[in-house]
Amino acid sequence: MSRIREIQVVPLRYQFDASAAYGSARGLTTGRGGSIVIVQTEDGIEGIGEAWGPGAVSLGYLELLKPHYIGARVHAVRGIAQSILARSYHMGTQNQMISLMGGIDIAAHDAIGKMFGVSVADLIGGRLRERVPVYASGGYFTGDDDHATALARQLEPLRNKAYGAYKIKIGRHPDEDAARVALARRIVGETPLLTVDSNGNYTVDGVIESMRRIAGFGIHWYEEPLAPQDWAGYAELAHKSPIPLATGEALYGVFDFRRAIDNRLASVLQPDLTLCGGFDVARTVGALCGAEHLRLSPHCWGTGVGLAAALQFMAALPAYPHVANVPYPALLEYDVGNNALRDDIFVEPLRYANGCLEVPSGPGLGVTLDQSALKRFAA
Repeated sequence: MSRIREIQVVPLRYQFDASAAYGSARGLTTGRGGSIVIVQTEDGIEGIGEAWGPGAVSLGYLELLKPHYIGARVHAVRGIAQSILARSYHMGTQNQMISLMGGIDIAAHDAIGKMFGVSVADLIGGRLRERVPVYASGGYFTGDDDHATALARQLEPLRNKAYGAYKIKIGRHPDEDAARVALARRIVGETPLLTVDSNGNYTVDGVIESMRRIAGFGIHWYEEPLAPQDWAGYAELAHKSPIPLATGEALYGVFDFRRAIDNRLASVLQPDLTLCGGFDVARTVGALCGAEHLRLSPHCWGTGVGLAAALQFMAALPAYPHVANVPYPALLEYDVGNNALRDDIFVEPLRYANGCLEVPSGPGLGVTLDQSALKRFAA
């Protein structure tokens, strides 16, 4: 059985001009980043993954984690991660160590898929679909003085691309939320699903007022209404909210997901494979959601490697409790913002068409890194 010979972390950064900054209610950014994780086996197979967060932090954690993985069977990464958590319990589970273990987990799955010539979707339960529906994740805040024009400039080019669902940013003030949602609905029309994301910038009273202003526009879900671990606040909103709640992108590991799921604090859970712990944790979250009849929609906001991993995960996700008629198919987040790390790092980018991403047919994640692009975006 193949063993791990080496693990590398390659930090990437795509920087753009301050005039093109965009972001959320918590602030704007002038760059996108992420770390590519490379797992090399003794047989010469190379698997790739992604770890969320600053590359320097992932590199620091790599020195701590690498001795646990080197020489171990590539199939054993789940057990290794569990052992590290048990051994390093003083370090907590809400940190970038979990992200790096997730990146290693993703890379190991990619390597195993290549080893056997099958996609990761087939490794983790069986490929159930060749195309995964997505929502266009954009509608960002910008530094423009004319916020309405800036929002329209982002959404209008998307109307002819057959997206069945959209997400826009809100959360700076309920008055502004109402104006942004009304404008977005006018632009995308009444048929597509429309979701909103306040990135946890409100307290409970602010969320309730925001919801009161926008509920009439047919909002499919309200994402991250509160800070990630405001458990009491989520419990209060779960009983009062006129709009389904979504959360989970900032939860590391399985424990906080279980708390949110067991207490039914949201209707839609949003694990990010590059942050929560890779395929191992995402599959556990999926099983827990299925047991509680909750929906799942992975968060993706890094490089194309994380997007490819989420795509493989979604390709194998059962539609339970539905059979033939699925009212709302599980949606994958497809960031349409300015991010060269999404497509330009691959020899062949992931393919979007008619509201869906195509699941690559190759082994593992089904994507190949462009080595010249890695050098270009090296942080």
